[in-house]
Amino acid sequence: MATAGAGSPRRILILGAAGRDFHNFNVAYRDDPAVEVVAFTAAQIPGIGGRRYPPSLAGPRYPGGIPIVDEPELEATIRGGAVEEVVFAYSDVPHAHVMHLASRALAAGADFLLLGPVRTMLAAPVPVIAISAVRTGCGKSQTSRYLSRLLKARGLRVAVLRHPMPYGDLEAEAVQRFASRADIDAALCTVEEREEYEPHVAQGHVVYAGVDYARIVEAAAREADLILWEGGNNDFPFLRPDLHIVLADPLRPGHEVSHHPGEAVLRMADIVVLAKTDSAAAADVQQVIDNVRRVNPAADLVRAVSPISLDDAEAVRGKRVLVVEDGPTVTHGGMRYGAGYLAASRAGAEVVDPRPWAAPAIAEVYARYPHLGPVLPAAGYCEAHLAALAETIERAEVDAVVTATPADLGALIRVTKPLVRARYEYAEAESPGLAGRVEAFLRRSGLLKAE
Repeated sequence: MATAGAGSPRRILILGAAGRDFHNFNVAYRDDPAVEVVAFTAAQIPGIGGRRYPPSLAGPRYPGGIPIVDEPELEATIRGGAVEEVVFAYSDVPHAHVMHLASRALAAGADFLLLGPVRTMLAAPVPVIAISAVRTGCGKSQTSRYLSRLLKARGLRVAVLRHPMPYGDLEAEAVQRFASRADIDAALCTVEEREEYEPHVAQGHVVYAGVDYARIVEAAAREADLILWEGGNNDFPFLRPDLHIVLADPLRPGHEVSHHPGEAVLRMADIVVLAKTDSAAAADVQQVIDNVRRVNPAADLVRAVSPISLDDAEAVRGKRVLVVEDGPTVTHGGMRYGAGYLAASRAGAEVVDPRPWAAPAIAEVYARYPHLGPVLPAAGYCEAHLAALAETIERAEVDAVVTATPADLGALIRVTKPLVRARYEYAEAESPGLAGRVEAFLRRSGLLKAE
C-alpha cells in the first residue's frame, strides 16, 4: 500500500452506519490537522452509501465534503486512498464481526483501531442520565419514557437526547428538536425515527437528535435541568453520564458479553436493569445475572418487566393476523419476533407468516436476516420501503394486522385491513426499583430536595 509522505496527515477511513461514525469524526478528527479522513463506509442502513458528508459539517479542511462508500468497497478504498488507519465506528455486532473487519483492514495494509468513551464523550453543562443496552431491542425506549415521566413529575425540565439516525439531508439534520408531531412530519422522519420520537412527544417530552452533538447538547441544556440520553443499538453514550443505566435482555442470554460495544457498555454501567423478566425463563434470567456479576460486580442490579397490551384484543381473537414488529429489534437486533407476536399469540390469534406475500424490497430483508420468525419488520427508511410494507400487508391473506412498532403505522401507509396496535412499557418488578435509584441520584445531585 502506498503511504503518505513524512509530515503528511495520517489518512483515515471510518467504518460506520450513519451515526457513531459522524460523531467520532466531529469530536476527534474534524479539527485535527494531523489527520485526513479519506472516506466513511456505510453498513446496516440501506441507501447511505454513495452520498457525501457535506462541507458544512465536515469543516473548512474538507471543502468538498467526505465521500460515503458501501462497506464492501473497504479494501479498494484503503488501497486507492493510501489509507493508513481504519477506525471502526458502529454498533450491535458480534465481537467476531469486528475482528473480521480488522482482518480485512490489516490484510489491505492499514492499521485498525477503536475510539473509546473517554475520547468521544462530550461534557454537558447540566447533569446527564444515560440509558444504554447490551443489544438493540432491550427496552431502552420504554425505560426512557418511564424516567422522563418520573423526572417531569418531580418538577424537572428534561431534554431527551436520542442517538443519531440521520438518514436524510445531513445538513438539515445537524440539530433537530422535536416537540410535536408536526415537527416530526416536517423533518420527513423515517419509520425508525418515528418509533423513537413519536411516543416521547405524545407524552409532552422534547427530543433532540441530529448529527452535530456539541451543538445539540448546547441547545438542549438551555432549556433543561437535566439531559436524558437515550442510546441507540448497544452503543455507549455520546455524553459523559453522571448516572449510567444499562439494560440487559434475558430473552437473549449470553449476548451481554458477545457483542460490541454492548460488553463494554455493560462493564461501564452504574445500574444494570434486567428487563423482560416476565417473559424469560428462570434459567436464562440467572445466566444473565451471573454474567453481569462476573464482568461488573460493582453494578447495582434491578429487575424489571415489560407488560404488553393490545388496543383491542377481541379484534384478533381467533383471527388470522399478520404481525408488524419494530424493525431494528428483529433485523440486526437478532430477535426472531417481538412484542407484537407475543401479544397476538396471547390474545388467541393465528399468526400468519408474511413471506408468501412479501414485496421484493421486503423479500430482500428476509434474505438478509434469515433468522426472522413469522413477522414483518417495519422497514421504512424511505418512501419505497413504506410502499413495499403496505403492498405486503395488502396482499397478505389475513383478517387483521397487529402492529408493534411504536410509530403510528396507520398514519404512514394506507391499507384496508384493520390495524390493532400492540404497546409495551417499562414496569418495576421490585421496590425501590429503578425509580428509587434514580431519585437517590437526584438527591445526591441536588436536583431533588430530601423530604
